[in-house]
Amino acid sequence: MMNSKILAALCYFSVFFSPLLLPVIVYFVTDDREVKSHAKRSLVSHLVPVILLIAGFVIFSFSMFSMTGTIDGMPSGNFGFWQLTPVIFMLVYALLFLAIVIWNVFQGVKVLR
Repeated sequence: MMNSKILAALCYFSVFFSPLLLPVIVYFVTDDREVKSHAKRSLVSHLVPVILLIAGFVIFSFSMFSMTGTIDGMPSGNFGFWQLTPVIFMLVYALLFLAIVIWNVFQGVKVLR
C-alpha cells in the first residue's frame, strides 16, 4: 500500500484524535495533489462541528438571556421557544456529529481500498 493512501486515510481517521491539526499539517507538508484534496475534504468535515458549536454557544446565550422571571426573581412557569432550543440543538448536533464521524470512517476506508 502506498504511503500517500495511508496519509490520506489518516486525515479522515484523525476525527478521533486530532480533528483540525493533522489535516492542516498534511495539507501544507505534502506535495501530492490527491493527498491535499483528501486533507482539504477532511478538514472541512472536521470544521462543521466546530462551527456548529459556535452557533450553539450563541443559541445558549440567547436562551439564558431570554428567560423571563417574576418580581421575586424566580423564573416563571412559561416554557418558551428559547428555553426549548438548546435541547433541540443538542439532539441535532449529536446526530450530525455521529453522521460526520461515520462519513469520515467511510471515506478513510474507501481511500485505503
